[in-house]
Amino acid sequence: MRTRWRNRISEVFAVPIFRRIAFHLRRIGGELDRGFFLRLGVGLGAIVTIAALIVTAIEGPHKSVGEFFSTLAGGIYWAVTTVMGSGDASYVHSPVGYVVSWLLVLFGVAIVATITGALVGLLIDFLIKEGQGMGAAGYRNHVVICGWNPTARELVAELSGDDYTHKLVLIHNTEKNPAGAGVYFVSGDPTSADDLRRAGIEEAIAAVICPGDPSNDADMRSILTVMAIESIAPQVRTVVEANNPAHVEHFKRANADEIVVTSRLTSRLMARSSLYPGLTDVVTDIVSGGIGSELYRVRLPEDCVHLSIDDLSTRLRAEHQATLLAVCRGDSVFVNPSTDFQTAPTDDLIVVAEELGDLEPVDAPTELGEDVPRQRSAASSKEPSSEAVKSRA
Repeated sequence: MRTRWRNRISEVFAVPIFRRIAFHLRRIGGELDRGFFLRLGVGLGAIVTIAALIVTAIEGPHKSVGEFFSTLAGGIYWAVTTVMGSGDASYVHSPVGYVVSWLLVLFGVAIVATITGALVGLLIDFLIKEGQGMGAAGYRNHVVICGWNPTARELVAELSGDDYTHKLVLIHNTEKNPAGAGVYFVSGDPTSADDLRRAGIEEAIAAVICPGDPSNDADMRSILTVMAIESIAPQVRTVVEANNPAHVEHFKRANADEIVVTSRLTSRLMARSSLYPGLTDVVTDIVSGGIGSELYRVRLPEDCVHLSIDDLSTRLRAEHQATLLAVCRGDSVFVNPSTDFQTAPTDDLIVVAEELGDLEPVDAPTELGEDVPRQRSAASSKEPSSEAVKSRA
């Protein structure tokens, strides 16, 4: 029972808004004059106690010490409510009681107003800092976008319309959120470990690095960003856009998981489309969300283990309305494998489908507080290298 309640309490405080508030409290903890609030609290307590003692001693006779302290409890309650502005004016009847009541209202309300003003100031500071991107995301199992360019803009639109809804966090060195509503904004440097932590990189499922401009210097900053992420959150999958194909090896040495060279992809697609008309529309429909079929990486269904590639394709079409494109096994991707190829329990599938349905996506967000697997282990058996296209899955 205790464990269950602890889990529920931890789930409540794991809500992003509470985590953001906790971040700001830690941030301003060193800036607050704790002695000031301590003096205010002690002063308010002293005023309430002294006022209650005076009024209790004057307003009525007490036959015993017990009756005095019993009446004192009511006097303290009256003093507290008077400070809060809702005290009973008929509680006092003597001139001294009236004077004490007025002084209590004068000094007590002033102290309460000071404390209230300080708390309101903290709230305003919280709202301002959040609006300026100076807060912390507080999300889990989200996608962090490092940098902003036209690719990032299309990326946000694509992820926002995906079947599996992910929280998005943008970290970019600017004063305003360029991504608009629906994307949590962190104003900072993607190469900074502190700013990456504010974006929740340690609990993200993926980080997408977009260069700020098409220069070689932008690629160098992207490499530094990958290195920063790998140093503090090596379990997070990193997908990076490279400007220059010559920098791909540098990104690999930085341990980037996926490297996309936009110019290379565009030129190759244009080349194929010039020879085979209509390919551009097909590829665009496959890789984009919205209406039509999309590209998914899913786990191999348990009832599809040890099947031939033909039987697997038939079952996917019949039971899941999905078309098989490739089989992923560890770091190898088998595109159009031979007919004697058989699936293994640890395989993942690349499929084209209108929706996921009953298929389980790889690295899907788990329940709050659980770990997110980065990738399933590779199968112990190895297929001939001539059938495999190496990639970092």
